[in-house]
Amino acid sequence: MPITVREVKNKSDLNAFIKFPWKVYQGDPNWVPPLILDMKDRLNPKKNPYFDHSQVALFLAERDGEICGRIAATINNNHNKFHQENIGFFGFFECENRQETTNALFDRAGEYLKKTGVSLMRGPANLSSNDEWGLLLNAFDSPPMVMMTYNPPYYIDLLENYGFVKAMDVYAYWANTNEIPDKAPRIAEKLKKRADITVRTVDMKHFWEEVERIREVYNSAWSRNWGFVPLTPKEFEKVAKDMKTILDPDFVFIAESQGKPVGFSMTLPDVNQAMIKLNGRLLPFGIFKLLYYVKKIRTVRVITMGVIPEFLKRGIDAIFYYENLLAAQRKNIIGGEFSWVLETNDMMNRAAVHLGGKAYKTYRLYDYKFF
Repeated sequence: MPITVREVKNKSDLNAFIKFPWKVYQGDPNWVPPLILDMKDRLNPKKNPYFDHSQVALFLAERDGEICGRIAATINNNHNKFHQENIGFFGFFECENRQETTNALFDRAGEYLKKTGVSLMRGPANLSSNDEWGLLLNAFDSPPMVMMTYNPPYYIDLLENYGFVKAMDVYAYWANTNEIPDKAPRIAEKLKKRADITVRTVDMKHFWEEVERIREVYNSAWSRNWGFVPLTPKEFEKVAKDMKTILDPDFVFIAESQGKPVGFSMTLPDVNQAMIKLNGRLLPFGIFKLLYYVKKIRTVRVITMGVIPEFLKRGIDAIFYYENLLAAQRKNIIGGEFSWVLETNDMMNRAAVHLGGKAYKTYRLYDYKFF
């Protein structure tokens, strides 16, 4: 039967778009179902400030009345302005293991993007580098950490057979808290003195004042990174509001020089360990399961870490890694993931390795050139 691809235009189509992954990952013990309510919010232009500056189109592939694939195509205007590029993105790609279905989805997403005059399509990006990013290339034998991607191995062939080529790889590092190198404490203290900084945890009593300080550091620290897009005040406020419900203030570090924030690191408990038990639903009893399993979490993810340009190359990233490992030991955390790190970010990669981290997962951003 021929494949048809249609744009999502109503609530019924949106529900089908959100729930299709359950078909792809049926029986996969390592897939973490997203919360359906959260997905509805993320794809709602009235609730996600991403839509204030960018356009998104959602598409469903169908054969003989059955949904067999989905994809999002987006024009991230803030990315193009910041990087002085003219490119489009794809994301939320899920598909059966059939090349013809993949081709139909990317043809339709490409058609949408080309109408705006962009030169290439990049992804996966759900919806930007501030969200889930990249296609998993290896280590399919474990669930993803919080806010990291997961996909079947066959997606690699589907994309590359279509004509996608590597744009950039990013790494995830794993470190056991009982494997801190003996020299790490001495190195960390030496770096603190050399950089003339102090490191403190976030003050939750003045949370929103801290958020504003952190936003300035965040948008400055990552400004030179490949693919980075600064968050707008509304986007950052939404992220902070969402994170506040799960963050542990003992794992949020701010580096300061003469009272001025110059670096920021945030580590989250791996709530995916709880989410994997909920099958995408908080109601009616999922919230109780979530609270029960959250208490049992013993792994974390270093989700973001950066230093403003003027304080680069002073070892502050290594100090953050060390502070995270110390906090993890104090709180009986057995290990954690540092992710993601650009393959070209030599300083961050070296710091992760020197403190006992092992690169164990690789994710890839792909490009497809239209002309």
